[in-house]
This record gives sequence, C-alpha cells and structure tokens, in this order.
Amino acid sequence: MNETAGPKKRTTLADVAVRAGVSQMTASKVLRGTGSISEETRKRVKQAASDLGYVPNLFAGSLSSRSSNIVAVVLPSINDAVFGEVVAGINDVLRPEGYVTFIGESHLNPDSEERIIQTVLSMQPAGIILTGGIHRTAKADQLLKSWACPIIQIWDEEDEHYDGCIAPDHARAGRLTAQHFIDRGVRRPAYIGAELRKDICAARRFETFKRTICEAGLELTEVIDQELPRQPEAGRTLVADLMRRQADTDAIYFLNDAMATGGLSWLHEASFSVPEQVAVAAFNGTSLAHAIRTRLTTVPIERLKLGQVAAKTLLEAIDTRSTDKKREVFHVELSRGNTS
Repeated sequence: MNETAGPKKRTTLADVAVRAGVSQMTASKVLRGTGSISEETRKRVKQAASDLGYVPNLFAGSLSSRSSNIVAVVLPSINDAVFGEVVAGINDVLRPEGYVTFIGESHLNPDSEERIIQTVLSMQPAGIILTGGIHRTAKADQLLKSWACPIIQIWDEEDEHYDGCIAPDHARAGRLTAQHFIDRGVRRPAYIGAELRKDICAARRFETFKRTICEAGLELTEVIDQELPRQPEAGRTLVADLMRRQADTDAIYFLNDAMATGGLSWLHEASFSVPEQVAVAAFNGTSLAHAIRTRLTTVPIERLKLGQVAAKTLLEAIDTRSTDKKREVFHVELSRGNTS
C-alpha cells in the first residue's frame, strides 16, 4: 500500500525545549550562548537541537536587536574568478567572528541589483559589502542611504558615498598598459572589450589607456561589443574580427585576462606570433595562477586581500559605529609576461 507523505514540519525551538526538558527561554539562551545556564543543561539542549536537526531562525533575534549576523555581499557574478577570490577573502575574516554571508549576483544589471538590495535589507543585515562601478538606480541608492547598517563599497575607487571604499587603481592600470606598449614601440595598437556601458571601472581603464595612447601620437583601434560576455569565447570572436579587418595590429589590450586567453588562443591558431607580431596585455591577473608556458602580461589585483580588507573595514564600522569613512586604493603594477 502506498502512503502519501504529508507536508514537512519544520523543527521549532519549542520542539527542542520539550526534548531537553527545559523552557523555550532557556533553550533560546543556550543556543544563543547567553545567560547563566548550567553546563549540564547546555549539553542537554545542544544535544536535543542536534538530534532534531534544529536550525535557529536568524531573523527572530533581529526583532529586538534590529540586526542579524548576516553580511550581504552584492557582486556581479560569483562565477567570475575575480569576485570568487574576493568573497573568499571576505569569508576568511567574517566567519571566525560569527557572521555568515548572503551572496547576491547583479550581473551588472541595475534593476537586478535593486531587487537584491531590497531583499537583503529585509534580512536586517549587520552590514553590506557591495561592488561599485555599476550604474545604480536612484531607488537602490536611496535604500542604501536610508539604511543604518555599515556599507562598504569595493572595486570602484572613485565613489566615497558609503562607510568605506576598498578598490584597485583602475585608472593607473590603463595608463601602465598603454605606456608599456608605447615603450615597446608599437605602431598599431588596439583595444578589445565588452559591456563597457555596464561596467564603469572597465570603461575607466579603457579611457586612461586610450588617452595615453593618443597623447603619444598613436591611433587606437577599438573593438567593443556591448552584448557579449567578458569571457574567453568573446575574446576569440572579437580578436578574429579585428585581425581580419586589420591584420597589421601589433598590440592588443584586452578588458580582462579571460578575454585575453581566448584571444591568444585564436592568434596562435591563426599563426600570429606572440609577442613578435602581436603583443597582448590584459587586467586582473586571474590567468597567472594557471600559467605554464604562456604568462600573460597583465595588471594583477590582490583579490583575496581586497576582500579581507573590505571585511575588516566593515567589522570596524560595526564595532565602533564610527562615522569616519575609510578609503583604501590598492597600488597596482604591470606584471610583464611573455606575451608582450
């Protein structure tokens, strides 16, 4: 005979209290680590919670404290190697302090970011770490301005709107790469990028690169697709388009390492010699950890450290409630590989 299972019942604090033979107040104090409770009672309550698979309601405690132990982290994509390491750095600092992170992915979409911000604020977070360099909606901006918890912005060094700003020097990254090409004596430089209308920081790197190139009397060829993702496949597609139209291009600056690896793959397959015929450079340094024979010239970012510093800055703001705004811009340098 088949039995139809009924709806699952969530284990409650009351269930734990009954199992342990204590009041709900006592069970709550034990699980929150507060109150003067005997060690024997603590063990009994914790064992009951473990046996029943009880998970505390993180939001219940926030009704009185007005905040939870959640830190919201809003970023473009967790699949991006850059932000994956940033999150690892954030967790390195926050988890030992009892905080858990809630990750929201905006995919550089302002409306998506706005919805994420509304959601995380409903959780009454202890703090927020969000990625700058996005065209934030007016409503999202207002929500953030009106919320009392500390907010730290990462990645965009030019916005000091929140309680802290931790970011790499994007403008310097673009200038360094341009100057490297100029010093190398290139004559027909090009830039390959994607989604610059969405990504303010990438656009800033491009603008300083372009300005430096033009000030040196060189003409820059631009291949920018506003729809393609900033991944290796897009790098292959765009470099193929560039070299079919302008085969004498002798230097290419890619928006990031991912696009550069795709572009390099196409150049090798098409028998272009790198760096003899075409020099290649990029930004963020995500390719360096996997380099075997080809070491890409790039501007690496201390991604793990950036996350750690952002988390420490947030903790300081939570603990002190200081109104002082901290701004730290990471110094960047060009890492010269064998592609330029």
